[in-house]
Amino acid sequence: MTCSGCGAPMQLEDDRDCFTCSFCGSEYCPEPDDDGVRILNAKTPYDCPVCSTTLADGSLAGQRLLHCVQCGGLLIAMHDLVPLAAALRSERGSFAVSPRPIDLSALSRELRCPHCKTPMDAHPYGGPGNLVIDSCEACELNWLDRGELARIVAAPDHQYC
Repeated sequence: MTCSGCGAPMQLEDDRDCFTCSFCGSEYCPEPDDDGVRILNAKTPYDCPVCSTTLADGSLAGQRLLHCVQCGGLLIAMHDLVPLAAALRSERGSFAVSPRPIDLSALSRELRCPHCKTPMDAHPYGGPGNLVIDSCEACELNWLDRGELARIVAAPDHQYC
């Protein structure tokens, strides 16, 4: 990425979702997309396990993740999922809604991990939201389809009340 003011290279800040010009010091912070994800790099070496589109580096509520701009799926490190849901709850101040029943047919879906290409484990999510997520234990990654993170955030959870 180059600076729109002076044309010098811009560097992504490690602790922020912004780019800084190495010459003039100006900043650029990408606007969030419809899913609230800031796209930080449109090209990664990883493909979406659902639609095979190249995953983009992104950030949501300050957490780095991979995002499919085509189908809206999210690849999130396991240790980031609960803190991300908590941050979104506090940020959005959403009210709890009654969760839908779990879709048991989702347990038979077979996705491959974008990182190691091995089959992911489809299983009921142990937290709120009544949904099935896909996980790669070896890579410590979770795949969430579009809307699943929102279901987790909106579900009642005594831990956050």
